[in-house]
Amino acid sequence: MRRRSLLLAAVPAGLVTLAGCGGGKSDSSKASASPSPSVSSVPPPKIVDGPLPAITAGTKFGEKPTVAKGQGEPSKDLAVKTVIAGGGRAVAENDFIQANYLGQIWNTAKVFDNSYDRKSPLVMQLAQGSIIDGWRYALVGKKVGSRVQIAVPPTWGYGKAGQPQAGIKGTDTLVFVIDLVDVFNSKSSAKGTEVPQTDAALPKVATNTDGNVPKVTVPKTSPPTKLVSVYVLEGDGPEVGANQAVLCQFQGLVWDSGKTFQQTYGSGRLSQFSLQQMQEAVKGLAQGLTSKKVGSRVLIVVPPDLGYGDTPPGGGVIKKGSTLVFTVDILAAM
Repeated sequence: MRRRSLLLAAVPAGLVTLAGCGGGKSDSSKASASPSPSVSSVPPPKIVDGPLPAITAGTKFGEKPTVAKGQGEPSKDLAVKTVIAGGGRAVAENDFIQANYLGQIWNTAKVFDNSYDRKSPLVMQLAQGSIIDGWRYALVGKKVGSRVQIAVPPTWGYGKAGQPQAGIKGTDTLVFVIDLVDVFNSKSSAKGTEVPQTDAALPKVATNTDGNVPKVTVPKTSPPTKLVSVYVLEGDGPEVGANQAVLCQFQGLVWDSGKTFQQTYGSGRLSQFSLQQMQEAVKGLAQGLTSKKVGSRVLIVVPPDLGYGDTPPGGGVIKKGSTLVFTVDILAAM
């Protein structure tokens, strides 16, 4: 399992997970416990241009930067500088961002965390209680493809308590270099290449990419008895590993009735879950997403023995022995 970022809260806000459908666990964290940033009651910071230490190496977008030690006293305000201006979509409050970053302490230049060495951008929600406030205020309005450098005083970082496990004191100003790789919200969809749907024995899935729920037409035939996982739209991103978590849009239907039991499309939310933990809730969904490419829409048909079997969640449309049909837009993996 990958090491969890120091920036994230225990459970990011604005998510739904499939544990709501049954008795499985749900948690978007990827590894060891990490303290949540405190929910700030202080007013928004004044944003200033500097001072900020020089980036001395790794100056291109996507390269691991080397940052000099801060000179003199840092600002008591939030210092923000767009080092490289991107041309992608602007980030809004409550969006999920995908970013590479490096963080170090102003007066020592000690690097306490970075995603470049993990070779996997971090996915996080820009929402109060999900991430330190310095990031929230600094990144709203910045565009995908941008490199942003910020200096975060304790008030909008970890406060007076600091972050002892990372060696951050309550008086430390933190310096970050952040490369904005992508941004997602509730209107995001897969953007892959259409794959012909030629098997009449499988549901047909719409290929709209406007964030609206794709229509699913279930054939009036007996469902398959084995797990099915096929592309509807095939993306060009990396394959999802069995030890990763995914950020996605999804809907789940029951084969026999065609009724939807849960979905994110049109709900104003996204879903984020670990495939390892999904093994405890809907094993077939976890297996069906493993090795599929980021950016894809996937049709997954889950037979009862890999779904809820004879113990469906109470009060819903899923019955004993139900075959489940999922469409999943894989937006990011981490």
